[in-house]
Amino acid sequence: MDRKIKVGIIFGGKSAEHEVSLQSAKNIIDAIDREKFEVLLIGIDKSGKWHLNESSTFLLHEENPKLIQLNHSNQSVALIPGEETNQLLSSNNFESLGQIDVVFPVLHGPLGEDGTIQGLLRMANIPFVGASVLGSAVNMDKDVAKRLLRDSGIHIANFMTLYRHTKDQFTFHDVKEKLGVPFFVKPANLGSSVGISKVKHEQEFAEAINQAFLYDHKVVIEECITGREIECSVLGNEDPIASVPGEILPQQEFYSYEAKYIDEKGALLQIPADLPPEIAKEIQQIATRAYQVLCCEGMGRVDFFLTEEGEIILNEINTIPGFTRISMYPKLWEASGISYSDLITKLIQLSLDRHRRDQQLKDSYV
Repeated sequence: MDRKIKVGIIFGGKSAEHEVSLQSAKNIIDAIDREKFEVLLIGIDKSGKWHLNESSTFLLHEENPKLIQLNHSNQSVALIPGEETNQLLSSNNFESLGQIDVVFPVLHGPLGEDGTIQGLLRMANIPFVGASVLGSAVNMDKDVAKRLLRDSGIHIANFMTLYRHTKDQFTFHDVKEKLGVPFFVKPANLGSSVGISKVKHEQEFAEAINQAFLYDHKVVIEECITGREIECSVLGNEDPIASVPGEILPQQEFYSYEAKYIDEKGALLQIPADLPPEIAKEIQQIATRAYQVLCCEGMGRVDFFLTEEGEIILNEINTIPGFTRISMYPKLWEASGISYSDLITKLIQLSLDRHRRDQQLKDSYV
């Protein structure tokens, strides 16, 4: 392809992680190689409306993570599945916005990281960065992901799952007997530590459950693992590779939303992690294995606990990891020899490779 590849960056979204997505998108837009790529910005506001944005004006209060907002443009966007050259139209005047070669979804959380946008793009026959529908949905649901990991023999923390209609069937003492205290309560389908509580005492239990159910109809309760927090970035489709592991050193009770995205002093990142070579290698091997077990493609950040006894316990995989300037995923690859800009290029290439592979499948029996 002699011309520049046209990349649609979709960000924002109807999710509690909307503001995180804005930060990630800003960093990707700043770092993408403009010699290779032409960028089209599509911001989704909190009501679900798609806006065509300009790179110089798409954010308000962009330097303040607490106040950052999507700047609503006066031009909305519609996606037309099945079109080859006019997939995107301006909903104001129905003019074509031209062909888009690939989409980079930077949508953290539900309605972006859970297979929904991926399904829409698959139907529209547009290549996109990251896991496809199944991998996105599986990894978004902590309950389903944990069961698949457990059944594949990968060591995970003990957990329980509550549904809204069954939440009153379990008391604090029931959970304490099975998981011990303290324990974590979290929405099954959310990330960025939103809606998570660490419960130490009975009087905290009901509030933690209610808080998690504000964000999902299913809640995971998980034992608290005492150990180091280790993360490993994975890149690739059929033959993924793992970065050097890094370590999170939280300066708060746990690695909270504020520590991840707002307070630069909320956690220290040690990259690479101070680990014996054999432990680092084992973490990389488990990371790539889990990545394949959970049907990941493109990218994923794999989170672990490492206990004093040397046990490696997998926590979760994030299929659209944060891309902010203090996020682990790009930082680990920088430490592994892949710059931020080159990482974006590789992710786009992986999506185009997968799309070409998918186009070889028959879609008709006749």
